[in-house]
Amino acid sequence: MALDKYGYFTEDGKEFVITRPDTPAPWVNYISNGRYTGLVSNTGGGFSYWMDPRDSRITRFRYNSLPWDRPGRYVYLKDTDDVYWSLSWQPTGHQPDEYECRVGLGYQTIRQLYREVRSEITYFVPPDDDLEIWLVRLRNDGLEPKRLHAVSYVELCLGHALQDLIMQPNDQHFNLVKFSRDDNTIYATKNYWVTNRGVSVAQPNQAWDRYVFFTSDLQVESWDGLKDAFIGKWRSESNPAGLENDLLSNTDVTSGDACAALQSVIVLEPRQEIEFVVLMGCVPAENYRETALPMIRKYRTPAGAKSALAQVKTNWDRYLSSVHVETPDPDMNTMLNVWGMRQSWVTFNMNRNAGYYHGGLLFGVGIRDQSQDMMGPLLSVPGEVADRLCEVLSKQFADGSTLHNYFKLTGVGEKTGHSDTPLWLPLAVINYLKETGDWAFLGRIVPFYDGGESDILDHVMRACDYVLSQLTENHLPKFGPGDWNDTLDYVGRKGKGESVWVAHFLCYILRETAAMLDQVANQCPCPSVSYVEDAASRYRAEYELVKQALNDRCWDGEWYIRGIRDDGDVIGSSRNKEGRIFMNAQSWAAISGVAEEERAKLALASADRLLTTARGPKILSPSYTQVDPGVGLATRCVPGKKENGAIFNHVAAWAILGNCAIGEGNRAYSYYRKTLPMVQSGLDPDLYKMEPYVYSEYVTSDDHPTFGQASHAWLTGSGVWMFRDGLDYILGVRPTYDGLMIDPCIPDAWDGYRVTRKFRGATYEIEVTNPNHVQHGVARLEIDGKPTDGNVLPVVEKGQSAKVLCVMGEAR
Repeated sequence: MALDKYGYFTEDGKEFVITRPDTPAPWVNYISNGRYTGLVSNTGGGFSYWMDPRDSRITRFRYNSLPWDRPGRYVYLKDTDDVYWSLSWQPTGHQPDEYECRVGLGYQTIRQLYREVRSEITYFVPPDDDLEIWLVRLRNDGLEPKRLHAVSYVELCLGHALQDLIMQPNDQHFNLVKFSRDDNTIYATKNYWVTNRGVSVAQPNQAWDRYVFFTSDLQVESWDGLKDAFIGKWRSESNPAGLENDLLSNTDVTSGDACAALQSVIVLEPRQEIEFVVLMGCVPAENYRETALPMIRKYRTPAGAKSALAQVKTNWDRYLSSVHVETPDPDMNTMLNVWGMRQSWVTFNMNRNAGYYHGGLLFGVGIRDQSQDMMGPLLSVPGEVADRLCEVLSKQFADGSTLHNYFKLTGVGEKTGHSDTPLWLPLAVINYLKETGDWAFLGRIVPFYDGGESDILDHVMRACDYVLSQLTENHLPKFGPGDWNDTLDYVGRKGKGESVWVAHFLCYILRETAAMLDQVANQCPCPSVSYVEDAASRYRAEYELVKQALNDRCWDGEWYIRGIRDDGDVIGSSRNKEGRIFMNAQSWAAISGVAEEERAKLALASADRLLTTARGPKILSPSYTQVDPGVGLATRCVPGKKENGAIFNHVAAWAILGNCAIGEGNRAYSYYRKTLPMVQSGLDPDLYKMEPYVYSEYVTSDDHPTFGQASHAWLTGSGVWMFRDGLDYILGVRPTYDGLMIDPCIPDAWDGYRVTRKFRGATYEIEVTNPNHVQHGVARLEIDGKPTDGNVLPVVEKGQSAKVLCVMGEAR
């Protein structure tokens, strides 16, 4: 594979080893415990924050910088020849004799050899405390002693990142940085903290409520808290003036651009090795020193740091243990066993908020996004998902509408009127119930955003009822300022346009909610139970009415249209010159059951014929080449990129799901295989650019000269949907209220596969064989050697295990 040009996966898949530093773009990893988070590139770039990357940023990210991961977390070394370099290649850009970066689960390790000094630096965040640890190892591989100056450096932001970005000349006046000789530590904060969403003169009169500490177990000889003093005039972190002196300037800060730099001296005899630790963390401003010092003592030794790193690795092993697959496709195994779960954990905690493409300044946490991101961690940490789900539900209004997004620290958000947003709440609750069987969860009391409170069951029904109340006279949902596709933002801006995709999604939610309500009466003694029988029958009736409207008004002959505009024209129709067919309108017609079998097959066959490329299916075709004010931003995007005709991985994931719904295993797997990140990158890593171990939001399609170039890695809902597609629908092992369903939809060339799946405290060891080489269907199912009717395995007692044999073939 061409991927070998830059790296490879280890045999167990738990690390991607980058073998040269000059990757096509900075390849990033996340170090986080869910509260304290850092982004770390393969060359040490990245920023850190606590809880919210806008409101509580610790280190600075210089937007639009070159390289675009600047600045970062750097350790410089300088020898007696006054030659200096960094342990992460950048920012000095020297040419190491050896280099590798191990992208791990919750840690990043960079190793190199330069000027006879072998170095290793590992960045990670411990599970229990809010700080990051840099564990450093140096070895003198030469024959002469070496006297080295070591300087650890970060550029500080301290508080509100948007304020820092656009008001920096004024904002720097409130920085406070001081060094404590007694603690061997720099402490820093800001005396003014903005928390409003916009930047204006109307801001709270308050200081930042956190203090940052930066320390090392090496004896600090000198320090700097002022960036200008350390970097110098007409320089950058690539050639800081501070490294050209024996000592730093020992400058504390009461006003000015803040940094934290600690300088120490290390003497290494030939073949001698030394380890040391750098810590950076944040604590509440009140009694900050008394809070910070116990953390510092706990981790500021190599032994303490190694113990914490071992705990990080143990926690990730435990997290991954809920699923293990063995299929004929090793790349699929790597994604399902490791990196699909890893990416979905990151999106669950970072949402679309803290990345190089989502700068963490304007959007916060999306209700739609978070409701989907829960599907990954749900297998491993259902308790955390339950708590997060309650947080999201608390952003619902009493009428059933919701905020579209919110910020974690302030709880402030925006209500945009997107037509799909309320429906994601029922989906998240239903997914939780199927996985856990925790019906008591529906009885939890959760407040409404605008006052009052109710049980979760009522929250679910209010979401459905709100969307139903917004149907047009044609019994179709209003498009509003957008649906899942935010860039179709002028189709229904005047309140008349209708979204065909939301209609499909509404049908799916109504069907699933009604099925859930059938179970509730005997499972959950909560106040809203008395309404469920009426609601279930009403939702089924509404399902049929919306389904009829879709099939009567929105079928175009070979596929479903995407929507009806305010002016009455349609999009996604054979009548259109551009944007004639949209994948979502076809995939969700099958997923929701709106399209009966033959119509679903025709719609998805049309989509396959008109949308599929060598790298996966496109979101729409043909791409818009002319701006259409009645459609919106999608038509302003470059053809072949983003929502204008790209291979949008979220859409591809739903195309896989739709094809599984009609038993098209060959096509579903073909889409899955084509869109795997290591497969995409392997075709041409320099063209693809992005990380080969996680999904990107989209890949440029054949409607653009850069066909095959990816963008927006890590923080995309495609990661969790591809994970659940592969496990739940291609391998077919998915939760239901009554047990674990086995419903494979695989390529007919496969002989079989194995899945180990933890479910409600029990372990299922599943072997699937395909003797007749079919794509779909279960001929026989056994549990512990005994045949079982149907294809749903009964719930096994907690703590027990069961061996399952599934023989594919025509269902009997």
